[in-house]
Amino acid sequence: MKYEETAAYLLDIPKFAKKNTLEDTKSFLHRLGNPGCGKTVIHIAGTNGKGSVCAYLSSVLQKAGYRVGMFTSPHLVSMCERFRINGKQICENEFVDCFTQVRDRLAGDSVCSAYHPSFFEMLFFMAMLYFEAQQAEVILLETGLGGRLDATNSVSGKALCIITEIGYDHMEYLGGTLGEIAGEKAGILQKNVPLVFWDGKKEASEIITERAKRLGCPVSAVSKRDIRNFEIHKKFIDFSFQTGYYGYIRCSLTTYAPYQAMNAALVLAALDVLHERLPVDPAAITAGMKEARWEGRMEELLPDVIVDGAHNRDGVLAFLDAVRADNCTGRRFLLFSAVTDKQYEEMAEALTGSRLFERIYVTELKNTRGVSCRLLRAAFGAGGAAGSFTDAGQALEALLRSRVPGDRIYIAGSLYLAGEIKHYIAESHII
Repeated sequence: MKYEETAAYLLDIPKFAKKNTLEDTKSFLHRLGNPGCGKTVIHIAGTNGKGSVCAYLSSVLQKAGYRVGMFTSPHLVSMCERFRINGKQICENEFVDCFTQVRDRLAGDSVCSAYHPSFFEMLFFMAMLYFEAQQAEVILLETGLGGRLDATNSVSGKALCIITEIGYDHMEYLGGTLGEIAGEKAGILQKNVPLVFWDGKKEASEIITERAKRLGCPVSAVSKRDIRNFEIHKKFIDFSFQTGYYGYIRCSLTTYAPYQAMNAALVLAALDVLHERLPVDPAAITAGMKEARWEGRMEELLPDVIVDGAHNRDGVLAFLDAVRADNCTGRRFLLFSAVTDKQYEEMAEALTGSRLFERIYVTELKNTRGVSCRLLRAAFGAGGAAGSFTDAGQALEALLRSRVPGDRIYIAGSLYLAGEIKHYIAESHII
């Protein structure tokens, strides 16, 4: 099979695969030979910031000389983005080879006759086989949805669990309260395995710490109080963080986003907890943090064109904090879209209430879950959205034509929108 055929098959899985249990996932992972067994596995759950934590942690550990496998979701343009070794994504031929291994095992095992992995499970199995073949020493696993029943939670023998900020998202699956959502996220915890988590909301923190206590997990809570000497510059931020083993660390992050200090602080706490198992030179920490990049998070795609993957209310509030600190000398324009199962009305309310944007435009996504322009305009209310476009690429072109020097264009509301814009820029060769 070619890559395009493989990707099409994977995307078609939801049409014929039944819902599997976590035991099904564990069982098939075992029949694949338990790839990843014996490696240092770090499991990351949470509502916002999981991918950024993975990116910062991978960059530092790579700088320290470790071979790091990273499994994240979703992808922006290509499924290959989901599997990385030392920051470099899998090539299409290797992607197909990993898929073929899983498919052949399914076809050749009579025990598996009634089992077919879901879309996410297939990708997880492929990633674990890839990391095993690439001899990754450390494996970073980002949960796809929740934690307790997530396919990534089928891995045993974790070295560390990290839980990022908890907020309202996927309530139809995880529950309608912060406590319920936190309980699902805390389902990744394993007996006696250390936990580092973001202590931002009391209701969520109480649930997480109570579960950790029951399982005997050593806990390191990180909050805004731990981020000191915070400074925002034009295209980077500085902050300080006190650790037990490495002492006082001063970090620079190459990003527009103040919220990335939270995710970087979680990584510093994680490195502190793992200092015996994964010793890292302090110079590698500061260099790795500075060199880390994560696409789609306050990413400057073109001069003064910035995309952010904020796709829920908490994410949008963090995005707005970043916009307020941008030192823009001209007008700000926003291009927004969302998918139907996200809080697009709440996001729209926060965006219009901020009064940060000269004009807000909405666009439709190619994704079947995308919200129509009609509903998006209604969400922004009378006078909220200045215009609408049925195609994200055409929307970008129109905004580029209308701006003058000093103006800044922001794109937010969905990672799918971020992916469509990145793809359009690459295909159109916009400079």
